[in-house]
Amino acid sequence: MNILKSFPSSARRGRFLALLTKSRPFSVDTAEYAKRNYASNVSEYNTVIGSLIAQRRGYLLRDVYDDMMLDGVQPVRDTFHALIVGTMKGSRLQDAFFFRDEMKAMGLPPDVNLYNFLISTCGKCKSSDTAIKLLEEMKRHSVKLKGETYICLLNALAATGRTDQVYAIVRDMTAAGLGLNKFCYAGLITAFKNKLPTTEETTAKIIELVKQSKGWSSIETSTDSGENVMMNVSEEELYNIPTAEFVHRRGFINRQLTVYHVALNACADLKSKETVETLLDTIKRDGYSYDVFIVMQAMRCYFNCEDIDSGVKIFEEYTSSRPPTAELYVTLIEGAMVGYTPRGMQIAQENLEKMYARGFFLNPKMGSDLLLAAAGEKTGGYTTANYVWDLLQSRRISPSLPAVKAYYEGLKEREIPADDPRLVLVGRMYDNLNLRFGGRRNT
Repeated sequence: MNILKSFPSSARRGRFLALLTKSRPFSVDTAEYAKRNYASNVSEYNTVIGSLIAQRRGYLLRDVYDDMMLDGVQPVRDTFHALIVGTMKGSRLQDAFFFRDEMKAMGLPPDVNLYNFLISTCGKCKSSDTAIKLLEEMKRHSVKLKGETYICLLNALAATGRTDQVYAIVRDMTAAGLGLNKFCYAGLITAFKNKLPTTEETTAKIIELVKQSKGWSSIETSTDSGENVMMNVSEEELYNIPTAEFVHRRGFINRQLTVYHVALNACADLKSKETVETLLDTIKRDGYSYDVFIVMQAMRCYFNCEDIDSGVKIFEEYTSSRPPTAELYVTLIEGAMVGYTPRGMQIAQENLEKMYARGFFLNPKMGSDLLLAAAGEKTGGYTTANYVWDLLQSRRISPSLPAVKAYYEGLKEREIPADDPRLVLVGRMYDNLNLRFGGRRNT
């Protein structure tokens, strides 16, 4: 039945074969088939899946699974765990539940670790109700909850500001004899940040939770399980902590300051300068130094409040005694563009040039973020947006569809001839990205 079901979906999907092979005919001699086929057994398919996950190309996992079915290769439990981890990393909730259902249909009941990955995916996709349904399913099937499961649930519910349900999870943890660790307090802070409406009590509660968190001990700290280590999933990624993408960067963050990281990130989003400065003072009083992530969040807050001077000042103070990073420069450049003031755009342009002069280059994510921000400029010569675009083109980097769309529409709003080479090139890229990820543009 799975093979029959996969035929229509395979017909709709072709991106993976377009990337790794040419279209595979159904009647072909053995030698030609072996030459064109990228995997022929479960071990080889697992390797392909692992490679796609490492490249963060989770959108291709369904295509690989369809090919497994067409080849008559039977997935094993490890295959499904890898597939669901890949969907978690890519925040693809529908695909995650598709693989869960396929796993069940093959007589492989999900275990507690797989449920943890599914609940984490719910948090990334802000689907708290689905996380609760998974909890109920676990109870129906007598799957014993681990400490990790409670924390995954807590952070999944926090993503939508469900403070009442978050505290219910805390009570369940206490009843199970589990203490709160830094990731629990991080979840509580996130819950209050996301709770609507935001009031003056929101930031006061964040400060209160930071103070309370100092009571957690190293004994209560959870550690990465063997399953998570094998799947290259850090605790920060599993619990949707904003430092997840930086935990493997040496010297970038101090993992002891997780609660401060989450609190500062929340205050930057809430545009609360006073709370940020209180937290920065508290970090110093506790005997810690600022790490890169802390400085980035302080800068974000100042720039979001359109306090350019303070944002530039903390950047200069930090980099006067430590080497800057590309992320610090990007935070400075993107932040300076808030409000699109002449001075802010000048600071952004100057620091783009300094960044490249120091040997830092934009990756696809950074470049897309900066192009999207710069493309929002409604007046002026569009100098910064054009410069970011040219930098990306010089390294043959394709920005994301939203960034290209914003830049293309910004160019069309200006007095540019229809046959202008830049406009034609951007329009062509926009069409190509739309063919892959969306509908055609309306002109």
